[in-house]
Amino acid sequence: MATTVRRAVLTLPAAPLGPENPLPVLRAPADVHTLDERTREELPRDMARQIGYEPLRSLLPVRLLDGYQRRRREGEFEAVVIENAHLRVTVLPGLGGRVHSLVHLPTGRELLYRNPVFQPANFALNGAWFSGGIEWNIGATGHTTLSCAPLHAALVPAPDGGVMVRLWEWERLRDLPFQVDLWLPDDSEFLYVGVRVRNPHERPAPVYWWSNTAVPENPGTRVLAPADEAWHFGYERALRRIPVPQWEGEDRTYPLRSTYPADFFYEIADGARPWIASLDAEGHGLVQTSTAQLRGRKLFVWGAGEGGRRWQEWLTEPGTGGYAEIQAGLARTQLEHVRLEAGAEFSWLEAYGPLSVDPAPVHGPDWRAARSAAQTALAAALPPERVEEAYEAWRGCADTEPGERLAAGSGWGALEVLCAGHELPGTPFPESGLGDAQAPWLELWRTGVFPAPRRVAPPGPSLVAPHWRDMLETAQADPLTEFHLGVAQWHAGDVAQAVRSWERGLALAPSRWPLLRCLAVADVVAGDPARAAQRFAEAFEDLAEESRGGEPWTAAESALGREAMTTLLAAGRLPAARAVWDRLRPSLREEGRFRLLAARLLAAEGHVGAARRVFEEGFELPDLREGDEILSEVWARVTDRPLPPSYDFRMRPPT
Repeated sequence: MATTVRRAVLTLPAAPLGPENPLPVLRAPADVHTLDERTREELPRDMARQIGYEPLRSLLPVRLLDGYQRRRREGEFEAVVIENAHLRVTVLPGLGGRVHSLVHLPTGRELLYRNPVFQPANFALNGAWFSGGIEWNIGATGHTTLSCAPLHAALVPAPDGGVMVRLWEWERLRDLPFQVDLWLPDDSEFLYVGVRVRNPHERPAPVYWWSNTAVPENPGTRVLAPADEAWHFGYERALRRIPVPQWEGEDRTYPLRSTYPADFFYEIADGARPWIASLDAEGHGLVQTSTAQLRGRKLFVWGAGEGGRRWQEWLTEPGTGGYAEIQAGLARTQLEHVRLEAGAEFSWLEAYGPLSVDPAPVHGPDWRAARSAAQTALAAALPPERVEEAYEAWRGCADTEPGERLAAGSGWGALEVLCAGHELPGTPFPESGLGDAQAPWLELWRTGVFPAPRRVAPPGPSLVAPHWRDMLETAQADPLTEFHLGVAQWHAGDVAQAVRSWERGLALAPSRWPLLRCLAVADVVAGDPARAAQRFAEAFEDLAEESRGGEPWTAAESALGREAMTTLLAAGRLPAARAVWDRLRPSLREEGRFRLLAARLLAAEGHVGAARRVFEEGFELPDLREGDEILSEVWARVTDRPLPPSYDFRMRPPT
């Protein structure tokens, strides 16, 4: 059977993504994947250096995507299906290029954990993310900002004369273009994935890449990799070297033998073939391998504790099987970023396919025998030299211009290519891809003037790269230009100049709330909570006066209302926090994020019983952040009773 590629529509119960948050993300979200300084001092020098290399100062220019809820209805997603006699691969170009399903046709086995619903949750760097399948993570430590974003997709001639599917986009956190080529040769039991990340700039860039694969988690599931040690990260801000497989009395290569969520980054020897496999009790499952550039391998487990199981339900629906993740990355751990020199690129080939191994050694007491059995089976199914040959063949096609277009991504790459004149064979970003979001920036580039909006609306996205900051600095200094200039200066680390730009804009601004909100965030960072609280209160009052109907205004009220109430509560400004609550749209007050704020406000006002009743009546916090313990913290303030299971999302032992 020759390989075929066809379009399809995937229908799933789906929660709508909702609108973007219109407030510029001046601070990166609280990150659970950070280390204390004492831990870093004990790490190998190269690892410590890469952990400290170019961490994110903010998420700019990307916006938060946090307007989703948990009410699901049938939704349709454009899909691309690649199929031969051995595998059926279902890809979702509109959702970060996620491989949703990988079916081994002779046995009918699904090799991945295939999520039966689309339910966004707050795991991506910019918010919305969903579980399941194979995802391509680029940018910085965490799940990519492109998790729920469309990628460009097209057909490209494959090295064997067939056809492959190319996905590509411009990653905006690091300003880098990348491509993912999915190639399934006619007679192959393995899906080949060619990846390239390019740096077209005249300066080095930090690069992060991890390919994350969700695999079914059963009591007999075991994950194998060629390692005797691993680096363990357990959401306690510590990274420590541990033995594999036994640690603290349990075999941690079985995902359900850990209690709490944890990362296990395997220490694979230099020169060893990189691979990782997840096999069930009968020895069947999925294996992933690659060329040497993709050196890291990791197992992520949710664990068998109450918090991990609750997260599993939260990300899908009760009654469905859980999952673990086997992952592959550019560095040994996900806390590291790798330097990519100016004008250079990283490229590699990955392979995904079925693996069947005698279960006796796989699940026996001898770790080396288990590893050896899996590695021998992999060598028979896909010799390492065949992977190298496929990589070299794919490299010869990496610059081939795409043919038939299957999907369109954003217009940001087109704007950068047009303005900088980048030459990127194989990944075109034509001017025809520019849209409304890029229009004012295109006019700034062409005329030197940032245009005023045609109607009153929350400000559009800001751009922060040095060349855009330079253009804003020489443009006419009207309030909107000063707003965007301040955001760019903030991103560059020039806080004092950013504050001056926002203050200049405030003096003449007809719409004051965007500038007041930026100044309030600057006050928080400067350690002035009283002034921050006052400015947040003024900003929300101004927004409430100006706000109109429609989704962008509702999103602005929701975002600023949450920030204002949180800051006012922290500063003890209870009447002001109550005033924000009173001015919220009734529909917003019913949302889980505001129900929690209501409970916090009631408790602070001394109405502990009323605060407890908010919990007892029940609410869901759709954008609960990975590792956030706010639900258990507020519950502990209003009662000494055990935390109800529906609110238990704790990812580490109680402190």
